[in-house]
Amino acid sequence: MLRLALRATAVALVPTVAPALSATALGHGAAATSPDLSTLVTGWSFEAHVWLPIVLAIAAYHWAVRVVDRAHPGNRVPRRRTVAWDAGLAVILVALQSPIGTYDTTLFSVHMVQHVLLMMVAAPLLALGAPITLLLRLAKPKVRRGMILPILHSRAVRLISFPVVAWVLFAAVMYLSHFSPLFDAALESEPVHIGEHALYLGAALLFWWPVVGADPSPWRLPHAVRIFYLFLGMPWSSFLGLAIISASVPLYPHYATQSRDWGPTPLEDQQLAGGIMWAGGDAAFLVALILAVVVWLRAEDSEGRRIDAKLERERAHLRAE
Repeated sequence: MLRLALRATAVALVPTVAPALSATALGHGAAATSPDLSTLVTGWSFEAHVWLPIVLAIAAYHWAVRVVDRAHPGNRVPRRRTVAWDAGLAVILVALQSPIGTYDTTLFSVHMVQHVLLMMVAAPLLALGAPITLLLRLAKPKVRRGMILPILHSRAVRLISFPVVAWVLFAAVMYLSHFSPLFDAALESEPVHIGEHALYLGAALLFWWPVVGADPSPWRLPHAVRIFYLFLGMPWSSFLGLAIISASVPLYPHYATQSRDWGPTPLEDQQLAGGIMWAGGDAAFLVALILAVVVWLRAEDSEGRRIDAKLERERAHLRAE
């Protein structure tokens, strides 16, 4: 089934992928034309290196869910996890292949929308999909014990998934990429741009893994620590946005030297980008904090009911004696 999905997608994309890749190779970093309604509706890209992995990820996940559901009809994969997984991959497509991807090298503000979508929306949705749990349920006991679990509990995974390390990596990736030559290099080179997006998504997945808590992790955070972890993440996104807003000159030569006769000036565009990081980052963290509190309250309520039921059984046992 996966092979057929890949083959069908490849056949469908071949007529459009080649021109898109050629245009990217020849004109990456060149200012796009002024957007209009038709551009916003039809300005989607069909790049094989984006679409094919996403189609494969969707097909593989749904296949695994069907296998697990057939094997465990009394303990099926929750529907919300499949919805979250599909939504996370859909957000990646919107960020990279919609008109957002078309104008990310023309407007810094659009580029910032792209980064917020990848790190603050797509990553937590993918974590909610619990792919590691699905893989553990799908794998045979020998593979689970001999391969998957040893990797999960290896020193390397324990190190990079340690919440403090994951938090620092998440913040470091954002700050170092925005205040180093990497950001401008990504605007001028498609391979570097792809690597930048992979770096953002990877760091974000590590950050959201212990917060979401849907998958097993070497480090299980109590609910109160999850909230504190999220709370500490909010200021750095605000400070990054404020730093970009406060810059008195354009930070990136790529945007400053474009010959564009429409839209905001490079400095105005940069200030808008900083505002998007500030507002978008704070909004994402605020939503995550609210959800974390709700989950904590529900867990406490469930634990209370469990204790009450246990006490009731003990009282019934005493009365029976």
